[in-house]
Amino acid sequence: MDTPLSARLRKQAGGPRDGALLRFSIGNALMTEGDVAGAATEFRAATAFDPRYSAAWKLLGSALDASGDSFAAEQAWEQGIAVAHERGDTQAAKEMQVFLRRLRKRIAT
Repeated sequence: MDTPLSARLRKQAGGPRDGALLRFSIGNALMTEGDVAGAATEFRAATAFDPRYSAAWKLLGSALDASGDSFAAEQAWEQGIAVAHERGDTQAAKEMQVFLRRLRKRIAT
């Protein structure tokens, strides 16, 4: 059986290539594999390496939302929107605003 992508990428964690992009890639692979809790952990690590990584904030919010932690998802998207605006990443900010609106609507009903 083939080794999952997340396992192959994790072998690089802690080494010279470890950083925001590697952790983002591991998180992405874990999301694809259905491990949203593990993905959230890796997206948090990506944002710790680079707090201005708006794509990591966006997927962190998605992973947290998928795991049922609406409050943490809301916080991640709010932070991500602020970061995206700061960087001029308009598209990411718009996407997270849509996700945040949908989350808040879902919570309200």
